[in-house]
Amino acid sequence: MSSNKSTGAQERTALNPQRRPGQERVAQLLEAAAAVIAEKGYDATTMAEVAARAGAQIGSLYRFFPNKDVLASALIERFHTRVGEVFDAIDEQAGALSVPALADALLDVLGGLRGETQAIVALLEGTLELSTRRLEFRRQLRKRIASTLVNYCPKLGKSHAENVAAVVLQAMKSMGALAKEMGNGVRPGALAELRVMTRHYLEKTFADAERQER
Repeated sequence: MSSNKSTGAQERTALNPQRRPGQERVAQLLEAAAAVIAEKGYDATTMAEVAARAGAQIGSLYRFFPNKDVLASALIERFHTRVGEVFDAIDEQAGALSVPALADALLDVLGGLRGETQAIVALLEGTLELSTRRLEFRRQLRKRIASTLVNYCPKLGKSHAENVAAVVLQAMKSMGALAKEMGNGVRPGALAELRVMTRHYLEKTFADAERQER
């Protein structure tokens, strides 16, 4: 019985309104969902709480998102899109960035979306299915970091870039963790030290790649 219910839930999708009022309502509902999930976690969040936070009728929420799984999928998709836009902006200006500036830009990818990042992490730490999605999101994020690194330094090579991307991703996550713990025994200088460490790491990595090609 539970299996059939799960299959039915997976087949349902979010309503994608074509008119601006509907699009604005969906955006409001997603913002509310992100806020509630960031505070309470995915499993503890209810559709009623999301509707209340958005100042909407529960029927309006269900009209756009038939159930909580569909709402979660919409949030994940929106986060993917927003992160992709940030990387696109980095790639467009890569030629004008110094290595330290590139390092800072990468470290700030998640920081710039901090409120939504907290929601997505809380969401993906929920059910087994969402945990699987979290692993896929990490894989895609590493892949995008590697692409940006090769775009900046083509001589780095795809395989090496993927290893470097894994290190950079850990630094990005550490940046968020340190920022969240600021004031709880974590000194402000720790963030600056992490930036310096990442800058030096990328400078050495790119320099080594250039030397090996000569």
